[in-house]
Amino acid sequence: MTTVTTPQRSPVSTPPDLGLPPEPPKVRSDDPPVAHIRVKLDRQLRAVLEHEPGTRAGTEPEHLHQMRVAIRRMRSVLKVSGGLGPTTDEVRAELGWLGNALGEVRDYDVLIEHLREVVAEFETTDQLAARQLVARFVAQRGQAKRRLTKVLNGGRYRTTLMMTAQLARPGEVEPVVESQVDTTTEVDLVRALRKPYRKLAKAVAALPENPSDDDLHALRIHGKRLRYAGELAKPAALDKAAKKAIKVLVKAAERLQTVLGDHQDAVVAADRVRALAADADPAIAFIAGRIVEREHLRCAVARAVWPDVVAEIDAAAEVLLKR
Repeated sequence: MTTVTTPQRSPVSTPPDLGLPPEPPKVRSDDPPVAHIRVKLDRQLRAVLEHEPGTRAGTEPEHLHQMRVAIRRMRSVLKVSGGLGPTTDEVRAELGWLGNALGEVRDYDVLIEHLREVVAEFETTDQLAARQLVARFVAQRGQAKRRLTKVLNGGRYRTTLMMTAQLARPGEVEPVVESQVDTTTEVDLVRALRKPYRKLAKAVAALPENPSDDDLHALRIHGKRLRYAGELAKPAALDKAAKKAIKVLVKAAERLQTVLGDHQDAVVAADRVRALAADADPAIAFIAGRIVEREHLRCAVARAVWPDVVAEIDAAAEVLLKR
């Protein structure tokens, strides 16, 4: 008789467990910046709790993906906040630790799904070796998932959520620089988009004619930060024109994140498959070579596209930031 193991339930499983209200709070455009920041943290914490059971079960990769995205967005919010409280930097660092733990498994999920799609197009005679190649990554993913489960069962994970929730709760902590900040929401959040955009533009300007893979990965991170800052700023915009301009900017930044994310995924896939082939039998090594060749073509496509997407971001930023 087969025993089915039920994923362990976290002691922190509902918003009230974190001291959050049962229902998500709402915010108005003219509310102070701290209100928008706290509401964003609250919503992302709820997303973490929503997707944690699915992440523990491990049967549907999208749950882990959405949990990791929520962690990233909270780190971005805390970076934009400029200091929500004395524990802000510590909380952001702990969220980074949690994001890395999730990221190890997520990287395998992306790789395995992509490889299965690639090898499905191969000839029937190559399918056995292709499946054997993918199975090696599946085994590695299982090891990573066990490490993640230990993280989610640990006290550090629960403490991280509790500390983040403390920053999200109104009245718990006040921004350490609030008295020095303009009280106009648009100034603090919409105009604050200048900083991540300028960092992105500076990074683009510094690129050589043929950027390295690491350069493009760093550029993707700049695009991601701009996108998340835009998502935070949009509800705080005081008029429809600003909201529309931010929406366009966020969409363009999201496209850049997608294009360069595809490039990074291809780089990682090629490197990992090549490393696996080093000690594989000839049939698997042959399959690995075919996969690596395809990943190189995938990189070339992304390299041809990303400059046009950056131009879209520049055009959107010009409209928004000249206001």
